[in-house]
Amino acid sequence: MVTRREFIVSTSANIGALATVASCSSETSADGYENAVSNTWHHGKVGTGDKSALLRELVRCATLAPSSHNTQCWKFRLEDRSISILPDFSRRCPAVDPDDHHLFVSIGCAAENLAQAALANGLYGNVVFDDSAGKALRVALEPTKAVVTSLFNAIPERQSTRAEYDGKPISASELALMEKAGQGNGVRIILLTEREAMEKVLEYVVQGNTAQMNDRAFVEELKAWIRFSADDAVRAGDGLYAASSGNPSMPSWLGSLLFGLFFTPKGENDKYAKHVRSSAGIAVFVSEAENPAQWIEVGRCYERFALQSAALGIRNAMLNQPVEVSVLRPQLATFLGVGGRRPDLVVRFGRGPKLPPSLRRPVDVVLT
Repeated sequence: MVTRREFIVSTSANIGALATVASCSSETSADGYENAVSNTWHHGKVGTGDKSALLRELVRCATLAPSSHNTQCWKFRLEDRSISILPDFSRRCPAVDPDDHHLFVSIGCAAENLAQAALANGLYGNVVFDDSAGKALRVALEPTKAVVTSLFNAIPERQSTRAEYDGKPISASELALMEKAGQGNGVRIILLTEREAMEKVLEYVVQGNTAQMNDRAFVEELKAWIRFSADDAVRAGDGLYAASSGNPSMPSWLGSLLFGLFFTPKGENDKYAKHVRSSAGIAVFVSEAENPAQWIEVGRCYERFALQSAALGIRNAMLNQPVEVSVLRPQLATFLGVGGRRPDLVVRFGRGPKLPPSLRRPVDVVLT
């Protein structure tokens, strides 16, 4: 899913120039970003019996889920004994996601966070998709015994980490936990840890990335969601903050200029090669059907996988080019031997550094 691309610096001269600019960023901007991070990535406390505050906290936990380009393409409606999640089509990405697949996967990720947070607070969340009601996802909340799971504890730790990992293998017991977390109704997860198989997936990633970067609409859409400076990231509360991808923070005008100069197919393909080859493995999520209800289930499965990984200290990031470029998707399916099933998400994983977190919009903004 959930997404994800970032501009890169292709030569040491460029890196030096950008680093110089980054050093000029104001302390106020850095402080503002750090305050926003601390106000976003944490578990909140709710007073006993404060139902309204609890519902808002459940929504806040849901918004900490990943979304394509960090668009946060969701709205929430609070009801007496339920919370509904609705797609926000004003935040869709038609170039990279023309059938809204990623949008509904993102809603599924939010629903899983909400369900985990509800359980930790003594509520069972029964998730039901209603295609006739504006494609709303209703989470009915019923009292139950509170269970604080490792997945709930990992919500503030989960991150789509777009960096090189340490290349070390993951233990069989950890892989088993991740695989179990990623299974669902009509959703299968395939874990690839053999280097030959990972190199084949990399070939599809490079083909897909090259096709996307030669698509002007894709590039412009991606650029529109990049937040080049800390001030931009805090002001918007969404999008892809440059530092979250390991790049320097800089003024928007300069970031926009350098993006056009140095965001190249070769540079990006070289980066993805390093990312794949430093990973412990690749997970591919495959589903039996192609519809919003199934895509939501894929999102829930991926989010459990991501939370379980985070609980184990394992990072992950999307490599979705082979499923986003439609001509490559059946080729990937054939390679995986999954017949007519749809490969939905391609995710690399491994242990690596934590990067500066992305931000989120306030709860009031996403309530409807």
